[in-house]
Amino acid sequence: MKQFRTSILAAAILSAVIVLPACKSKKPVVAAQPAPVAKPVPAPAPAPKPVPVETPAPPPAPAPPNYNFANIQFEFNSGILKTEAYPILDKAVTEMKKDPTANFVLNGNSSAEGTDEHNMQLSIERATSVKLYLTNSGISGDNLTVKGWGESKPIAANTSEAGRVLNRRVEIKKQ
Repeated sequence: MKQFRTSILAAAILSAVIVLPACKSKKPVVAAQPAPVAKPVPAPAPAPKPVPVETPAPPPAPAPPNYNFANIQFEFNSGILKTEAYPILDKAVTEMKKDPTANFVLNGNSSAEGTDEHNMQLSIERATSVKLYLTNSGISGDNLTVKGWGESKPIAANTSEAGRVLNRRVEIKKQ
């Protein structure tokens, strides 16, 4: 019985292998397409007139550096920079880097509060503080000169607190 089942199974597989390829769908026969009709070639258009080429204007020369830096303010009775001074100093660094050979004077000033000796020392400390910031930002310290003026060059009256605040400053000037 076992042989009978094996032979029937073999016959079924053999008949499936023979019959299945005959059941596949056949591709439809495609009729050959007619050759395309050649279109007449139009006459060539006249050559366009050459457009005169305008030479671009040279780019404008870069603006000369602006070395007028003022309003570098300090806290009362110290050489600590106010927060508002940092953007001014960053702009100063950018401008100073345009000409690394330029020399600058850092003029330190103070308000009229305190003794003349103390104000002179305070103005030098403030100018030194600005020099330290500039050298840490990549400006050569050889190009910077520190000068203290104490309370001798006020830009506002020392009679009000607003005027004294304006006098606590360092100005950067090109030599």
